[in-house]
Amino acid sequence: MADFSRPGSLYGAVDLGARKQALDAQARREAAGPQGAPSASVVDVTEETFTTDVIDRSMTVPVVLDLWSPRAPGSAQLSPVLEKVVGDMGGRAVLAKVNVDTSPQIAQALRVQAVPTVLAIFQGQAVTGFQQVLPEQEVRRWLDELMGAVEQFYQANPDARPAAAEEGEEAPAGPPADPDLVAAEQAIDAGDLDAAEAAYQRLLARIPGDEDAKMGLAGVGLIKRTSEVDPADVQRRAQDPSDVDAQLLAADLEMLSGAVDEAFERVVAVVKRTSGDDRDKARKHLLGLFDALPSDDPSLAKARRALASALF
Repeated sequence: MADFSRPGSLYGAVDLGARKQALDAQARREAAGPQGAPSASVVDVTEETFTTDVIDRSMTVPVVLDLWSPRAPGSAQLSPVLEKVVGDMGGRAVLAKVNVDTSPQIAQALRVQAVPTVLAIFQGQAVTGFQQVLPEQEVRRWLDELMGAVEQFYQANPDARPAAAEEGEEAPAGPPADPDLVAAEQAIDAGDLDAAEAAYQRLLARIPGDEDAKMGLAGVGLIKRTSEVDPADVQRRAQDPSDVDAQLLAADLEMLSGAVDEAFERVVAVVKRTSGDDRDKARKHLLGLFDALPSDDPSLAKARRALASALF
């Protein structure tokens, strides 16, 4: 069964750095009333609209991501089935279609190896998926399992369930979004990580403790450090415990895949078995990874205790 206990790391900094911003955006849309949110159950997604149409929407409804190509015969078979099955759900799920030929950065960020690939996105996290062409009955069974997992998540986290707006009721307007947060979101949408980094740094210069900016800056750093590495090569190098750089890169990749506890444990282990500059490097790297999560994430307290134990 899918695990929705924590936001994962879909699309790098978009998720790790902007999850809370997505929640804020959700609140603003709800405040605008029913007309403020898109209602179509099938939408074509590009690199420019990925955050809005996938990440943001997944905060309130599961998004089925169809990564397809006109060159792939399997896509021609599977995509119509997905449209039918998701369309039959009456808006309880959304189908987001990504042409990987025209939006290669999305496929690269999600580490898509073949098409068609189908991913289910919920609460900003890729929670389950498949890569083969399935018959309609199997797709319906997969989607039923997904919706069952979503309902389990809401039962365990009732405060996260979207509230149904009462007819005619006007929700109070929320505070305006910080202009630097908006600039960072726009820069991420445009693929300009340097501009996003600068926007987060401007916000932190004004408000040093701003958690959104800290998370955003940490997420951007993760993406920049891993954007040109070969995960297979990192995995091979990380088999050598003495290769500190490989261990830290492997931890970055684990963070981006949602394996947060594994990433923390890896770097704590490096701290334990090193000394001097290597130990300090690993310690600072771990503190930077901490910034990628909300301060109340339960994994942080556990990792901080482990780090203290490793150091003292």
